[in-house]
Amino acid sequence: MIDGKKKYPTCFGVLDSVFPEGADGFRKAPERCFPCVYKTDCMRSAMGGPGGLRVREEFVDRAYTSGMMNFLERWARKKDLQRRKKEMQNTEEKP
Repeated sequence: MIDGKKKYPTCFGVLDSVFPEGADGFRKAPERCFPCVYKTDCMRSAMGGPGGLRVREEFVDRAYTSGMMNFLERWARKKDLQRRKKEMQNTEEKP
């Protein structure tokens, strides 16, 4: 630690690096992340951003396609995710 701040690896919080999509279409943590002491905070950080909302949209679409969710529930969840994306964009634009 330098000046009281944690020194994170360069991949910290980068969704496509810490939670990449596999050949089967599912996302999973790569084995190189397992020994890292920051892995939990890193994945939380990655999922807390706009990329995380995109992953949640993928979950909703997969659940709808497999019949685990009806049309109305899918619509409501996607609407909520779109609202959250918009809120994130608005907070990023404000100084």
